[in-house]
Parts: sequence; C-alpha cells; structure tokens
Amino acid sequence: MPKIILQGSWSHRCRSVLTLWATTVDVLARRAIGRPQVHGWTISFEIATLFYRKQFNHAFRLDNIAQSRAYFDSLYTIAEPDLPVRVQASTAQEPRGHWFIPEHADKTHTLLYFHGGGYAFYPAVSLHFIRLLAHRLQTTIFALDYRLTPEHPHPAQQDDAVQAYRYLLAQGLRPQDIVLGGDSAGGHLALMTLVRVRQAGLPQPALALALSPWTDTGRRGASQFGHDRYDMVQGYQTLRYGQWLKGEGPWSDAQLSPIAQDLRHLAPLYIQAGGKEILVDMIRDFAREAHRQGAQVRLDVWPDMTHEFHAYGRTLPQSEQALTALRSAMQWTQGESFEPLEETERDALDFSDGKVQSERLIKPV
Repeated sequence: MPKIILQGSWSHRCRSVLTLWATTVDVLARRAIGRPQVHGWTISFEIATLFYRKQFNHAFRLDNIAQSRAYFDSLYTIAEPDLPVRVQASTAQEPRGHWFIPEHADKTHTLLYFHGGGYAFYPAVSLHFIRLLAHRLQTTIFALDYRLTPEHPHPAQQDDAVQAYRYLLAQGLRPQDIVLGGDSAGGHLALMTLVRVRQAGLPQPALALALSPWTDTGRRGASQFGHDRYDMVQGYQTLRYGQWLKGEGPWSDAQLSPIAQDLRHLAPLYIQAGGKEILVDMIRDFAREAHRQGAQVRLDVWPDMTHEFHAYGRTLPQSEQALTALRSAMQWTQGESFEPLEETERDALDFSDGKVQSERLIKPV
C-alpha cells in the first residue's frame, strides 16, 4: 500500500498535512457532484497531482532555496514502499550519488540516472522513485547527485554527468552496457549529456530514456502555460529554473536546450510524456526535430497523464504500462522486439541484427 512520509520542522509538517487534508476534501466534494479535474484520473491520482502542485507553489514563495527544499520534503508519498532494492552511497573515489541494486539484477545493463527537480531540487521522493525503477527494470542504477542550482549554475551539472559517464567506462563497462536515463530536468541532462559525450569523442551508450524531459529552457508550446490547470508543475516554474541554470553566465536558451542541439549520431532515444503535462508540446517538438535530423527516436504519450506520472507504479495503470515499456526498450537494445503501443506517436526504432536499420512514423504530431 502507498505510504506517507512526514519529516522536517513542525511548521512545515503541519502546513503540509493541512494542505493534503484540504486538497482531499476539495477533490471528494467536486467528484460528489460529478466534476473531477480530468475524467480519466483516479481519485488518488487527482489528490496527489493537486497536492504536489500546491506544495511546489508554496515552496517557490519561500525566502530561500534551502527552505523551499525543506518544505517540499516535509510530506511525500511512496507508491510502492519496501521494495527489495539495496541502496548504497557512493564511495569517496566515486562520483557523488547512490547505487540502487535490485535483489535479482539483470547484469546486462547499468543505468546512469539523473533525477528531476528543475536542477534546483533533489526531492526525497525521487530516491524512492529511483528505487522503484531499479526494481521494475531489474537493473542496477547509479543515481548521480549532481550539483544543484541556483548555487551551481551551468555547466556544473553537465560536467558532473560526463564525469560520471567517464567513471563507468573507466570501471570496465562497455558503452553498449550503459543506458542513460532521467526525468524532467534529469531528462534534459540525459539528452544534453549525449551531445557532450559525442563532442568529447566518447562512445555513445546503448540507449537514452527520457521521462517527461525538459527540452527547451525558454518558452515553447501552448501547453507550457495552457496545461497549468492540469499539471503539478507550472509554466512559470520552468522559466525560473531556466534563469537559475543560466546564473550570471552568458548562456542563451539555444545553448542550453536539447531541442537546439545537433542531434545526429546519438544513441537511440526513448521518450515518454503525459498528454496533460506542461512540457508535452516541447517534448513533441523535440521528437519531431530529432527525427528530422535522423536520430533514432520513439515518443510515447499517455493522453490523460501529467508530468512524471511514472512514479505511481502499480497504483496507476498508465504508470505500470510506462514502466513496462521502459524495460522493453532496454531489452530492445539486445535485439528483442519493441512493438508500438497505442500511446506511440513517433517511432523510428527498429532493431535488427543489433543495428537500427529503418525508420517508421506511427502517426504525425
């Protein structure tokens, strides 16, 4: 059963509990008169989405980023607690982060994972989501604890990510044994790291998994603000995150956005998104641009879902389906089939004899 975690100061805890209670009452009252936020949502998903939206909005109103992080972590939920995954902090000789080692790990791949949080947060709930990923993918994950903004603007995060990739290669892992992955800003980092790896003359990994990735640090698409009424993250927050990422540096949105990069000769890309999330338009634009440049890319979009719906595990059918598809994508790199889903909007992946040989468009976006 899902589990609620309370921690931190009493003031933060009390406010968070009251916010959860008020959100629950509001959702139940509206549903009693036939007015759910989205008809395809479950009650628990609606409560969680609106609760986390309120938590983020309040965190952004606090005086400093340390307080914002502490408040957001004061109450969170775990979809599947107590999974059989061992979590081990990295040693002093390794990049900073944690190893997530499932009980029956498939040793075919190691997943180098970058957490979300707009580059400014590393929420406690993210560690539990990564544990869920390790369990469902049955893959050892190294989750990089990269430096955060606004204290450490660009290029700190990309430097940390490339260093971690170099470290895995230095430990004897073959590039075809490594998968890059990330959610939200972590998806942004995974995509940008592929570009940096190519620029550094390093071999590409087997695959990149991007979950609700942030693909443009500026303004792009109607959904960025038009879907505020659905999503747990809001359009104004993406612009603030972009400002923090740039810091005082001379960086433009084009320099910091995956959609503006040379996307040729990268590892295959598997992208997942929710049709109700604020980033969905820019994600679709990115997939279209990557395909135009000849990249091997597949995009799956679950129509009623919001940002990072993957974290709900078995408690939400769409999350369950998305996690299963991630596992299938990793098996696809070993030559197994990866058939399109009903949610597939763009597909240019076709593995045959270990190589991507053809492209096909399932439906235009």
